[in-house]
Amino acid sequence: MSLVVICLGALTGQLGWRAHQSDQAKQDRALFLEVGRQGALNLTTIDYARVDADVQRILDAATGGFHDDFQQRAQPFVAVVKQAQSKTEGTITAAGLESSSRDDGQVLVAVAVKTTYAGVPEQQPHAWRMRIDVHRVGTAAAKVSKVEFVA
Repeated sequence: MSLVVICLGALTGQLGWRAHQSDQAKQDRALFLEVGRQGALNLTTIDYARVDADVQRILDAATGGFHDDFQQRAQPFVAVVKQAQSKTEGTITAAGLESSSRDDGQVLVAVAVKTTYAGVPEQQPHAWRMRIDVHRVGTAAAKVSKVEFVA
């Protein structure tokens, strides 16, 4: 009888562990997707009147080589945006998780981007597609680690 109880306890423990792992993987995928979507919005929603804060928002949500590269290019970018008095507003039209592992995810995001410039008639939104790599930092957070525009 005690052997049956031990076997049932082991089986219950194994099933509980697998359910926990499945729940954790689901939470990881949701986190990666949300960070990828927000990263795309951060990159496509920039207003010359608040460009410094917009750039800081992008940097705060970035890590690794992407962070370093964007930080190096930030000041010339800010100057161009201010000079052109441009505003861009991104709207996510579709997003999906392409792949994921424990600490990384690749998110495909389609964005409609409306751009306006001072003194220029309003233009039609442009469609952009991005592959955004997301990397876990800490136990419950993730940041954008790479951005590619895809055809």
